[in-house]
Amino acid sequence: MKAADGERLTGCKTLLGMTLDELRSVASEAHLPSFAAKQLARWLYVRRATDIGVMTDLSLAARERLGTSYVVGRHAAVLTQRSLDGTEKYLFPTSGGATVETVYIPDGERATLCVSSQVGCRMNCLFCLTGKQGFDGSLTPGDIINQVVSQERPLTNIVFMGQGEPMDNLDSVLRATEILTADYGMAWSPRRITVSTVGLRDKLRRFLDESRCHVAVSLHTPLAEQRAQLMPAERAMPLQETIDLLRRYDFSGQRRLSFEYIVFGGVNDSLSHARATARLLRGLACRVNLIRYHEIPGVDLRPATDEAMLRLRDYLTGHGIFTTIRASRGQDIAAACGLLNTNGKKI
Repeated sequence: MKAADGERLTGCKTLLGMTLDELRSVASEAHLPSFAAKQLARWLYVRRATDIGVMTDLSLAARERLGTSYVVGRHAAVLTQRSLDGTEKYLFPTSGGATVETVYIPDGERATLCVSSQVGCRMNCLFCLTGKQGFDGSLTPGDIINQVVSQERPLTNIVFMGQGEPMDNLDSVLRATEILTADYGMAWSPRRITVSTVGLRDKLRRFLDESRCHVAVSLHTPLAEQRAQLMPAERAMPLQETIDLLRRYDFSGQRRLSFEYIVFGGVNDSLSHARATARLLRGLACRVNLIRYHEIPGVDLRPATDEAMLRLRDYLTGHGIFTTIRASRGQDIAAACGLLNTNGKKI
């Protein structure tokens, strides 16, 4: 029986994904001293325990009491795929019985884990295979943290750019990033974590106020009507309003603001798009990441040429906006940007 199945059948609560305050409540409920909360956190997030029984600095009686109501909640990947370029994609079961995909991207001394925050996505961007899946639910903090603690190799960066819109699952994302960065948790620097969004303005404002992690905004075109065709969320949450919000925050220090720009041939790759992008972002301390489009079935879009990508990069860089072309990774295993999809991938 898999861990996720066991939790649903026994009705036990999951410890993984709990903050220190929540673990204090667990300790109190189990009649443990308050310092046991930090012991639990260490077992969950540093030692990465898979079972309450191994938490040997708790008494046997304490472990037995905990075990009547709680499980750790670790779920091993049920499938691993390896790309020719070294990228790996994992299929994880969730506590709700669905599955999500997570991508590990090694690049020299850098190793990035791309985590998911939802099963599918509500945003339904034209160019994204995750959006074609529809929306099947948000992940718990434990489901999100599970993707990280299950990775045995050292990581240098975590990006919330997998399945789902992170700001559409903000409570879970904030709790997960707290655990990732807190001293009681995994003690990551917020500068090593980036959270993406299409621009859910009110939730983005809350995220900016409550977290110090980097932010990446899905831009893809500076033209409002064209963006609405590519990204239906533009009609309810205009990019210009998102930009106006971002201008109220300081990105000149430790927190970084970036814009993701997937480049489509003959659609958003012209010099006029470059000019409009430069006007839109003028005065913002930010960077732009140009991303190659990966074709998906049933969508009449094509990748831009290398020449067009370079033209965009050089224009934006020449006008004071640091711009890079992101290398495409894992396309042969459908792990590249916009290709994650777990429709029909059950356990």
